[in-house]
Amino acid sequence: MLKNWQNIATEMSVLLKEVRTGAPDAMKGFSQLAAGALKAGALDTKTKELIAMAISVTVRCDPCIAFHAKAARAAGATREELLETVATAIYMGAGPAYMYAAQAIEAFDQFEPAAPAAE
Repeated sequence: MLKNWQNIATEMSVLLKEVRTGAPDAMKGFSQLAAGALKAGALDTKTKELIAMAISVTVRCDPCIAFHAKAARAAGATREELLETVATAIYMGAGPAYMYAAQAIEAFDQFEPAAPAAE
């Protein structure tokens, strides 16, 4: 395992709380923007999360990858859909995107729900 993506998401959430507390009006605006952008419309939320993942890969943002891997998984994205998404990101972002695409797959896999315990 290259990185622990669940820890990245958790630790970044703690750091972001500091920003939300220090700049509440701006962060409320950002939260509204995010909610509006991800709201299902012509594109469903899963598709929008996959787009966000592709952008996260091409701009090389580790915390973004962690957050959108978790959100894409929660929105019902499959590993196959993620692989097609990162392939498009690689096409648009070349070699550096290829390196981050591998990390995006690792992050997505780490957010797989735990298998139910055997009874």
